[in-house]
Amino acid sequence: MDNPSRSERSRNAALQAAITIISRDGPGRLTLDAIARESGLSKGGLMHQFRTKQAVLKALLEQQMTQFDEFSRRYMENARATSAQPQLATELATMREATVKPNSAALALLAAIVEEPSLMNAPREVDVEHTNAIKAEASDPELAMLRWAAARGLLLTSLLGVSPLTDAERDRLFARLLDDKQWAALEQPAAARAAKSASPARPSRKPRTRT
Repeated sequence: MDNPSRSERSRNAALQAAITIISRDGPGRLTLDAIARESGLSKGGLMHQFRTKQAVLKALLEQQMTQFDEFSRRYMENARATSAQPQLATELATMREATVKPNSAALALLAAIVEEPSLMNAPREVDVEHTNAIKAEASDPELAMLRWAAARGLLLTSLLGVSPLTDAERDRLFARLLDDKQWAALEQPAAARAAKSASPARPSRKPRTRT
């Protein structure tokens, strides 16, 4: 086995060991020594890949982001031809996909938040970029963001194990969120929203005085 392949195998073993430790023992027990024991790597071999625990957490998040970026790119290719809002459709489908994957994404997210909140800056920036694209393509940006926020709620409650919904119920809700036809009647174009917000408030009725 050549050195690049051996290095990649060691890296993947360390990341899988980190996920196992976080899942079994909690993020507070994640240390380089624990990762070395769990993965079977020497401490020196592990530190050749990751100098600090924060580097491990960063790699876990980047791994999850890369996997779902690949799914998003493939989905977007078809969504451009089938949806009036391909960016929204892609985001909704990606979040649905994340709910059916193993919960390593949730564990990486939890560990990053607990141990190093600044690691969430990169995922947050990606969210800002994607939501700006959703609003730019939508005739009713607020309704589009309502659908996005509902999907994000379904994803997070599922990943963190606090959802009261069955898998079937969650899947049906995602299907409705993805169905543009069910939302068309609720869309308000910009002109209608502007007219509604500009309409004067009804004057309050003065109390009648008795004579």
